[in-house]
Amino acid sequence: MNIVVIGGGAAGLMAAGTAAEAGAHVTLLEKNEKVGRKLFITGKGRCNVCNNCDTQQVLENVPVNPRFLYSALGGFGPADVMAFFEAHGVPLKTERGGRVFPVSDRAADIIDALFTWVKHAGVKIIHEAAAALELADGRVAGVRAGGRLLPADRVIVATGGVSYPQTGSTGDGYRFARQAGHTIVPPNGSLVPLVTPGGCAPLMGLSLRNVQVTVFEDNKKIWSDFGEMLFTHFGLSGPLILSASAHMRHFGSKGYHIEIDLKPALDEKTLDKRLLSDFDKHKNSDFINALGDLLPRKLIPEVIHLSGIDPRAKVNGITKAQRADLLRTLKHFLVVVSGKRPVEEAIVTTGGVAVKEISPRTMESKKCAGLYFAGEVLDVDAYTGGFNLQIAWSTGRLAGRAAAQQEEG
Repeated sequence: MNIVVIGGGAAGLMAAGTAAEAGAHVTLLEKNEKVGRKLFITGKGRCNVCNNCDTQQVLENVPVNPRFLYSALGGFGPADVMAFFEAHGVPLKTERGGRVFPVSDRAADIIDALFTWVKHAGVKIIHEAAAALELADGRVAGVRAGGRLLPADRVIVATGGVSYPQTGSTGDGYRFARQAGHTIVPPNGSLVPLVTPGGCAPLMGLSLRNVQVTVFEDNKKIWSDFGEMLFTHFGLSGPLILSASAHMRHFGSKGYHIEIDLKPALDEKTLDKRLLSDFDKHKNSDFINALGDLLPRKLIPEVIHLSGIDPRAKVNGITKAQRADLLRTLKHFLVVVSGKRPVEEAIVTTGGVAVKEISPRTMESKKCAGLYFAGEVLDVDAYTGGFNLQIAWSTGRLAGRAAAQQEEG
């Protein structure tokens, strides 16, 4: 059984090593000088390997086509991923939110373990770019690369999406998929910073912790969560915002805004008592000088502007109605979102090969026999926290196993 794997990232390495261990002759095509280039930058260079949770929790963190992953996760879930890397010499640790990292905090250790594993399994690595699939009689027959044909009984496409193109993710897999008759869901950025009209320059650099962000699509609430966020010159970023972006898939046809609850730990009644206490403390001050105990300094002018209260009004003259306006602003700090940053800045790509055209039990194409897909090239993506790499490991493992073992149909 000759198998060619296109792409030496997380999914491709997992697919190649798995197929080789199952007895196949495997050639891995990687156009970069080294494998695993995108893995080097995941988790800010530390590599968030997966999330220490059960498969159901993984699925709850996959907003796009989670059902497609049942078989893949069932065969190689988070516990299996952790056991795999521990067995291959990489001690792991679990941090906040279930995020799993190498104890060393070095992404290079994950890449080195994978590289050693695939080489030991007998995988031949060729550092060339795949040019096209070779198709014959409705099935794949090989891959053209470097001006020659590499014959193959099976081909696994694991080329990634179009995020971080400097790592080699330039959308080649979509071209191969189209060549085999597949539909491509238009790719765009997921887990990407958000742009606001005019940017947020006055708040640039301000980080908010323990806030609640709620996303509205055409004024309908579609998502909400707690965490950290950051204001930037162009708009919004930070972990909470990156996750929020995964739900904003229809810019151009839908309108989006977010509401930030600046004090989610306090209900409105409790927060109102807090305001009354602060107002009493600063009763002879100007309003703009009365919120320093409640809010970061940079945020105060923006909150006052949204509340509609004169910043130079004396605190002891603020009415109950005005205090209600302030309370509303604190619990529903509104930011209009006009779009996303370019897909090149996204952590992952949403969109890709339509999963309805792929067998979820094997990752094999329903359009072209012998052709398999794994990882980010598929139209499946997840939130931050190690879930996207979990998808890569699980689909790569399944594709490699199925490609090596499946009988001729």
